[in-house]
Amino acid sequence: MFKSFLGNSPTWFKLTMIGFFIFNIFSYYFLGKTITSWIFIFEFIFTLAMALKCYPLQSGGLLAIQILILNLTNPHNAYHEIASNLEVILLLVFMVAAIYFMKPLLMYIFSKIFTKIKSKIVLSLLFVFISAALSAFLDALTVTAVLISVATGFYGVYHKIHSGDSDYDHEGQLDREQLSGETLEEFRSFLRSLIMHGIVGTALGGVMTLVGEPQNLLIGEKMGWNFIEFFLKMYKITVPVLFAGLLTTILIEKFKIFGFGAKLPNVARTIIENYTEEEDRNRTDKQKTALIIQAVAAVILVVALALHIAPVGMIGLGLIILQTAFMGITEEHQLGHAFEEALPFTGLLVVFFVIVAMIHDQHLFQPIIESVLAMDLDKQPTMFYLANGLLSAISDNVFVATVYINEVKEAFDSGAISREHFENLAIAINTGTNLPSVATPNGQAAFLFLLTSTLAPLIDLSYGRMVKMALPYTIVLTIVGLLGVMYFL
Repeated sequence: MFKSFLGNSPTWFKLTMIGFFIFNIFSYYFLGKTITSWIFIFEFIFTLAMALKCYPLQSGGLLAIQILILNLTNPHNAYHEIASNLEVILLLVFMVAAIYFMKPLLMYIFSKIFTKIKSKIVLSLLFVFISAALSAFLDALTVTAVLISVATGFYGVYHKIHSGDSDYDHEGQLDREQLSGETLEEFRSFLRSLIMHGIVGTALGGVMTLVGEPQNLLIGEKMGWNFIEFFLKMYKITVPVLFAGLLTTILIEKFKIFGFGAKLPNVARTIIENYTEEEDRNRTDKQKTALIIQAVAAVILVVALALHIAPVGMIGLGLIILQTAFMGITEEHQLGHAFEEALPFTGLLVVFFVIVAMIHDQHLFQPIIESVLAMDLDKQPTMFYLANGLLSAISDNVFVATVYINEVKEAFDSGAISREHFENLAIAINTGTNLPSVATPNGQAAFLFLLTSTLAPLIDLSYGRMVKMALPYTIVLTIVGLLGVMYFL
């Protein structure tokens, strides 16, 4: 039973998890509910950090079951958290599957971009800017699904050539010999850096608009702001942050620090270029038709999300139906593959909501909120920004924003603060939950989705490496955002 417990995870990890389960029981009875709840949070973060050794659904899920058994929260409250986030769950189930059917189109476009743009700095800036622009009008998780799909497809091309007997560069040496060893590591590093630039771009764009992140909608609703008003309230902070992010991209690529700077190896570029050209030549009429259908679906996706004609998940389901109907994909097993990528993460997200329900029921953030609200009015925006940033890095930024905006709304309704101060605090909460939360994969669902995707082990992207690569962005975005809050609010 010990061998099969948590599968092929290291023995020390299995023993650590068993140690956690035993210690938590003693902690509950001798240290009390509050301390035990904080211990559970750090144990859950540990399971996320070990995502490449053991998928967190199992290890984190067992912790969530123990939380329910110890009555630190109950199934009803956990269900309430899940119901509040149903739109995110529907997005993961259906939108990610819709993106799966667009993979040939994405590969067609991005293989051209990858091989034609020779400058890594220009390519990196393009990834950050496109991700930011899309996230401002669509949503970060959908953009992340596109990034993961592109990187996985591109790695798949490399692997296909690497495991075959081809010679696409016509140099008399098999491609698999040229693409092994250091070339493979360099290629992984190249993909890893691009995907991290893109994922940070989703945060840079997401903070700017009403629809960029789920908590933005919540804050906008409480404040009565429309799309334009929200942007105008935020731009004094968010626009300088965007430019600071782009400057950071240039510097870390130029000086090759924090794991960035790797270029697409020339031999790999030539081989992949020739491979894609041959693919283009051999494309059948059916495949060409499929690309047109996917392009139409992509236009519908952008327009539907920008106009918000329906919840994101429902738009995703509509796109699945349109694409599969017109591409002739009508067998159940063909449809099943599209859902494989997102469903494990959807399960993990539901487990995460149990942890969030525990934080809520045990009032773990209450002392921090009360201490900030007790400060001088002119210090409050800065402290709200910092407190939101810190808590978002260890918890979920949507949950943190929800707790804070509700507390501030109560203070405003009771007449304790003016409308102007209420607006300043709302801006501080929005920027605080969106910017410093790039520090860890816990804070942003998009980051967590990437960490637990099938792509992460392919490009060797662990929790620790993700934190390290996000560090320069975390420092710059947090400081620039803080200066904005201090001087513009």
